[in-house]
Amino acid sequence: MDLFSRSWTALRTTVSQLADEDFAQPSGCRGWLVRDLVCHLVIDAQDVLITLVTPAHTEPTRDAVTYWEVAETPPTGDDPLDALTVRLAAAYEEPWLLKFHLDDVGSAAGRAAELADPGLRVSTRDVVLTASDYLSAYVIEWTLHHLDLVAHLPGVAGPPAEGLSRSREMLEKIAGATFPASFSDKDALLVGTGRRAPTTGEKADLGGLADELPLVLG
Repeated sequence: MDLFSRSWTALRTTVSQLADEDFAQPSGCRGWLVRDLVCHLVIDAQDVLITLVTPAHTEPTRDAVTYWEVAETPPTGDDPLDALTVRLAAAYEEPWLLKFHLDDVGSAAGRAAELADPGLRVSTRDVVLTASDYLSAYVIEWTLHHLDLVAHLPGVAGPPAEGLSRSREMLEKIAGATFPASFSDKDALLVGTGRRAPTTGEKADLGGLADELPLVLG
């Protein structure tokens, strides 16, 4: 749960330090500008708040790793919900409004996470998890989106090393395989989730795992 807070704080801090012109740059999410991704983070923060106050009274059905489902194809940005995010982001008009809203809702989500009982059972997406597992699952969400945020912004701070390491560990559990030691944590996440294609050398190092990629998490 501490890593959730560190990863989320790092991501929000990076957003707060972006220049206005950065919001019009492409992100690592196909079809989304940086402003669209930041709008998505606002929605993510709302989801965290909603889930932490939606208690469940049955046994957990998922954990931090099995929370994630693997889709067959990467998102194109044409999904109705993705398109709605783009329209919502455009409605903000000024980058400072997006920064303000993310800071406002994001800070509340961060406080709720710090106050949550780790053993509390919560319900979201028709599954039940402990609050600890739910927040742990979000480490990979924050880390991947932090990479998306800075994908075309050289010089802007990326995610913390501990978030990258933990996210790689979770992705390897989802894959049921280990990425080669030649892959940095960042490259394992980017290639593993289809955010970039492997080089010829990386594909050779991946061996049979290359045929199982990308792992599109949703």
